[in-house]
Amino acid sequence: MAAITDEYMHEMLAQTREYCIVILKFVPGRGGQEDRATIWEHGRRNFLLRSQGLLPIVCPCTDDSDVAGLGIFNASAEEVAKIMEEDPGVQEGLFVYELHPCRGFPGSSLP
Repeated sequence: MAAITDEYMHEMLAQTREYCIVILKFVPGRGGQEDRATIWEHGRRNFLLRSQGLLPIVCPCTDDSDVAGLGIFNASAEEVAKIMEEDPGVQEGLFVYELHPCRGFPGSSLP
């Protein structure tokens, strides 16, 4: 295993920038078959946001929890709040969300 020096750590940490993590949750009692059309339009919007470079990481959750998905936005928490308030699932009362400003490494990606 390669040695990670303090110098390397400082160099890498200096390259981080701000992002915003969204934790999207289903409202209790929602997310069933009756909500499929809204979920589809929510997904369509996510693809648009990805194509615009605003939502590079989208992770729908597949467990039985109330967490519908996670996303990492390339925008400030204030900008993301505005974006999320326009989401069809949020507007329909299907989803609620949490915003978490964070730092990350530009260029990081999923394998």
